[in-house]
Amino acid sequence: MGKSIVATSLATAAAAVVGSIASRRGVETWYPTLRKPRYVPPNGVFPVAWTTLYADIAVTSSAAIEKFRTDGDDAKARAFTAALGTNLVLNASWSWLFFKAHKLGPSAVVAGALAVSSADLARRAAAADPKFGAALTPYPLWCSFATLMSTDIWRLNR
Repeated sequence: MGKSIVATSLATAAAAVVGSIASRRGVETWYPTLRKPRYVPPNGVFPVAWTTLYADIAVTSSAAIEKFRTDGDDAKARAFTAALGTNLVLNASWSWLFFKAHKLGPSAVVAGALAVSSADLARRAAAADPKFGAALTPYPLWCSFATLMSTDIWRLNR
């Protein structure tokens, strides 16, 4: 995996840290005051899910980028890297909109954009190797679930 694992790990860790800075206080103070649908998991599920997903994103993205490079397709490697950067910005932005700014409607829209972006990353990873696409599939599935949660929380708290 070479140096791309370092880059993808640092990028996903940065998104995680930026998101957690925005989330920390809101999770403890504001979030408990919101009306939530019954299907929302307990708070302890989220750090486990996201830590697992961030590791998956870093490792699978690195493998896809390296495969493109090994195959001599630097354009696809660069395009994947750009798509990953966009995805991680959307990822961290959601936390700032939701937990820090308390903007439920815009955060639901960003969650939807993140789900689409995550599906695009899985598609791009599958183009490098179908196993990579399968490995990244939990990410758009979770982001789609997060979009549903965000939208229902917005609806319940208007």
